[in-house]
Amino acid sequence: MPKRAYSLMQPEQRRSSVVFASPHSGCDYPEWFVRRSLLNAHSIRSSEDAFVDRLFEVAPQFGSPFLVAGAPRAFLDLNRAPDELDPALIHGVKKGGHNPRVASGLGVIPRVVANGRPIYHGKIDMVEAEARIARYWRPYHDRLQSLLDESRAQFGRAILIDCHSMPHEAVENLSRSGGGRPDIVLGDRFGAAAEPDIVDEIEQAFVDVGLKVSRNTPFAGAFVTQHYGRPSRKQHAIQIEIDRSLYMDEARVEPNGNFEAFRAKIEQVIARIVAIGLPRQSLAAE
Repeated sequence: MPKRAYSLMQPEQRRSSVVFASPHSGCDYPEWFVRRSLLNAHSIRSSEDAFVDRLFEVAPQFGSPFLVAGAPRAFLDLNRAPDELDPALIHGVKKGGHNPRVASGLGVIPRVVANGRPIYHGKIDMVEAEARIARYWRPYHDRLQSLLDESRAQFGRAILIDCHSMPHEAVENLSRSGGGRPDIVLGDRFGAAAEPDIVDEIEQAFVDVGLKVSRNTPFAGAFVTQHYGRPSRKQHAIQIEIDRSLYMDEARVEPNGNFEAFRAKIEQVIARIVAIGLPRQSLAAE
């Protein structure tokens, strides 16, 4: 099993209501899991948000916590509800109403990785699926909610930044359909998960470092954004998708020659986003 459910990087002093999280950058693949898979140790990483944790790891230096998944996405998807179980993969799961994510093999225990490539020979037992959820999904989400509760208690509101990466192919497909070619896609469930002024400020932070931004197309946010985005309760959630080709070689799953320069840009963006969550008196003092 992966060694831990999550890693939490805490600031020396919590200065902002903003919480950063990366549910898909886990890369601790158990040897038995890879051996059991139809995929090799390299191809099984294709749906992982590789190096997103490294892009955002400076967040605590600015006063915000950063929560990082321990379990890889191919093993357990933390951006799915715990009941999004796939009857085509897990013994004993009854077919329910149509869920497009589950139907495509991307439930809480994924059946496939990128481009629909199957992970397993046959099915897995329900006991195993439930054990993964209990050991990794629940601790991660319990800790995430506690961080948001701490923000609301200390600052009066919480702002979750859910950090992801998207294949360059998705950007190219969007461009071919006439949707432009964004570097960044912000997802707020079409306004349901966060107040517009917060999303406006986040967009401007990316634009000011020279990045092209679109909203909700092709990614509006999945379980995390939908579940945690509760503006009426002063709890906001925004998903950030970054074009992987800007900082990594997708075929090799390695940082590319632009990685450090791009990380420096993201550091500027992080500082701006953290500032959105500073108390009003702090902003006035600065």
